[in-house]
Amino acid sequence: MTRGHVDLAIKRAPRQKRAIETYERILDVAARLLCEIGVERISTNLIAAGAGIKVPTLYRYFPNKYAVLMALGDRLMTHQNAVIEEWLARSAENPKPDALIADILFLIERTIEVTRAEPGALAISHALRALPPLQDVRIASHRMMSDVIVERIGALLPHTSRDELWPRIRLSIELCYAAIEMALEEPKVDAATVANETSAHIQAYWREWLAAAAKR
Repeated sequence: MTRGHVDLAIKRAPRQKRAIETYERILDVAARLLCEIGVERISTNLIAAGAGIKVPTLYRYFPNKYAVLMALGDRLMTHQNAVIEEWLARSAENPKPDALIADILFLIERTIEVTRAEPGALAISHALRALPPLQDVRIASHRMMSDVIVERIGALLPHTSRDELWPRIRLSIELCYAAIEMALEEPKVDAATVANETSAHIQAYWREWLAAAAKR
């Protein structure tokens, strides 16, 4: 599949209780099918049948299966991004930029917990990487959260440019998400070990640089 134009927009956001329940059931069934049969075999017909609705009912909300998968990815990333906001809030009263890095273990552990609780999270993450129409959704989310963290750390380091901070933060986010996927898919390494080792690596990566930046 090439990275061409695919309509990923939700046709209609559900407002009434029954419509919201139907919408969420569509997503939950799609997540289950994604795990069971894979992204290539999943279809709107199978999703509708699994959700106990007619295909035209599904099309009220989604134009195609990729829009359903996009909504799944958006739901997962919204929950993951909320953990980043929680992580930022935990050190809001501490004026030192290294307070965030010292608390990185919380961010990784909590994101693993939230991701594991999401139906089909690992399969969704794989789909966001594998399908060209959905790759930009994942990248845009990671860039957005990089911007949020840059603003927070940048405010604490007034003599450091945002352009210098952004690549380091973007790389750190990518490392965290790679570790989170590993925690979910690698049975030979427990999640606690993944979280602790990743935290140690990121802290080492930032510690010396932050110390030098604080002296500018």
